[in-house]
Amino acid sequence: MKQTVSRLFNEFFNSEKAGGFTLITCTLISIIIANSSFGESYLHFWHSNIGFDTGGIHLRHSVEYWINDGLMAFFFLLVGLEIERELYSGELSSLRNAALPFVAAAGGMAIPALIHFFFNQGTDSQVGFGIPMATDIAFALGILSLLGNKVPVSLKVFLTAFAIIDDLGAIMIIALFYTKTFSLLYFGISISIFGLLLVFNRLRFYSLWWYLIPGVVMWYCMLQSGVHATISGVLLAFALPFGNGDEKTPSYRLQHFLHKPVAFIIVPLFALANTGIVFTQGWFSQMSTKNSLGILLGLLAGKPVGVFLFAWAAVKLKLSSLSAELNWKLILGAGMLGGIGFTMSVFITLLAFKDPFLIVNSKIAVLLASVISGVAGFFYLKSVSGNKTKTD
Repeated sequence: MKQTVSRLFNEFFNSEKAGGFTLITCTLISIIIANSSFGESYLHFWHSNIGFDTGGIHLRHSVEYWINDGLMAFFFLLVGLEIERELYSGELSSLRNAALPFVAAAGGMAIPALIHFFFNQGTDSQVGFGIPMATDIAFALGILSLLGNKVPVSLKVFLTAFAIIDDLGAIMIIALFYTKTFSLLYFGISISIFGLLLVFNRLRFYSLWWYLIPGVVMWYCMLQSGVHATISGVLLAFALPFGNGDEKTPSYRLQHFLHKPVAFIIVPLFALANTGIVFTQGWFSQMSTKNSLGILLGLLAGKPVGVFLFAWAAVKLKLSSLSAELNWKLILGAGMLGGIGFTMSVFITLLAFKDPFLIVNSKIAVLLASVISGVAGFFYLKSVSGNKTKTD
């Protein structure tokens, strides 16, 4: 029996795959311009300051900062809304169904992090262990969509579910390990606002303005607390009423509204602002450094191995089971696409390092691993997608 997929999932999948192609295009454009005669002006633009300082409120930052700490909060809000949907009515609504992508995601985070830590323990780059943990949903689904009907819907659902859980894990890592300074006062105010939003939820306040206006204040307080402000996007998503998930609920309406702006404006802007990488002479030799090797091997090997082994263990321990459409070859292929770190990996790179040299080489390693993972995953799945029989 074929697995049914909700309209919202189809909408999410279609916007993500289209967004993936847009993301690839913007990345190529950014790299080409950065290495052209306009490169210096191009990079200077992203680091030029805009905003204001008034009444003790400091809101003057670089264009890059506003994108990474401001606009990307909407990206995390959309991720949070998709997590909420999956928990209430999607793949994660059943404990047994959720077990497979959840355990697979845990393996896909743990093994890459351990690989990076193995190479970098005791060094300045040790803090970059979170870089190879993430999966770029848009990029991965964009590659998977190229296979069309050759791959079963259940594989698309599995990849989406484990990538979303992966992103949630990355968000937790950001909150726990990449907070440089901490203000208990501002954090307390932010959490109090989150609590107020939960009260609005319980009282069945369905107007989005009851949540969006306090949500902006929560974002500002989270920004001032030292905890990365994009976390407020996820908290806001979890506070929104889901109800029965129909088109009238705040969660559905906001998720539906955010799809295109996030996929076609916010994430592409993030790519343009953060992938303007200047390839200097000898850049390839830097891929043999401990940090670069940790990222490359974490994404290229750690992701598919972690996803496959942990998923296999979940089935063998009878925590979950494979659907009739899936087999272990397809699971391995999904794990290979999980090695496309890109957006989240670059995002964590910027939080982990301050040294421009480390940042640039980490970005190159992420891009290289993501391209190889995408190409290898595509051709591997293309070669095995004809075998739809579940095998033990």
